[in-house]
Amino acid sequence: MAEVVGIWRSPKRREPMESLERARVFENEGVEGCAHRRGGKRNVLFVAIEDLESLDVPAGATKENFTVRGAEVMKWPVGQRLEIGDAEFEISMICDPCENMEKIRPGLQAELEGKRGMLARVLRTGDVAVGDEIRLL
Repeated sequence: MAEVVGIWRSPKRREPMESLERARVFENEGVEGCAHRRGGKRNVLFVAIEDLESLDVPAGATKENFTVRGAEVMKWPVGQRLEIGDAEFEISMICDPCENMEKIRPGLQAELEGKRGMLARVLRTGDVAVGDEIRLL
């Protein structure tokens, strides 16, 4: 079973993410209280904890909103819909590693190639909690 093992939001841009046990996500916006919340294709970011662990990177460090276990996030196709808690998401694009990853550790931008995660739009407003199952629709 794929599940959410971490929920993150950035209270201010360029500041560390804060860990949450539960978050409300808003249709076509993102996580409540997150400075990166915006419309378009980039509402939230999903990252597999297995990919982070393989690179010895702590959850939340790469600015993801949802850290998940037991899902091959990078194999989710664009257009894949997910239901988590009472929210619904649609995978919109691959998140390419940016130069900000170098601030975590020199060389990390290149190491994260193919492991950075998938961006998604929020299709239905709802609540998501750590431990929630990820259901592919």
